[in-house]
Amino acid sequence: MTGAPTQDDDERIEKRYYAIGEVAELLGVNTSVLRFWETEFQELQPKKSRNGRRLYTLDDIEVLRTIYYLVKVKKYTLEGARDKLRTEGRQAAALRQAKATLEEVRAFLVQLRETS
Repeated sequence: MTGAPTQDDDERIEKRYYAIGEVAELLGVNTSVLRFWETEFQELQPKKSRNGRRLYTLDDIEVLRTIYYLVKVKKYTLEGARDKLRTEGRQAAALRQAKATLEEVRAFLVQLRETS
């Protein structure tokens, strides 16, 4: 017998779309930066709702993370970032995401060890 969904169940379910404010907060940038990047990078084309709100998928967020990494961390120009994004492709973005996930897991394990 299955019971009613719990809050833990809700947290495990990924959302299909994320609002621009959520994505901006996740990346630590202003929403205006995301709108600007949308005009500069053809790889970034979030869906829009009927009322014109941007709806970002997980793939869009991965593209944004790659753009953020190239522009903010590696200090590429926008033109350089566009070129790199084209040549680098999704494989490099996936590797960066895996690295970030591993770093989060490591931080969690270190914190867990320190509290035990």
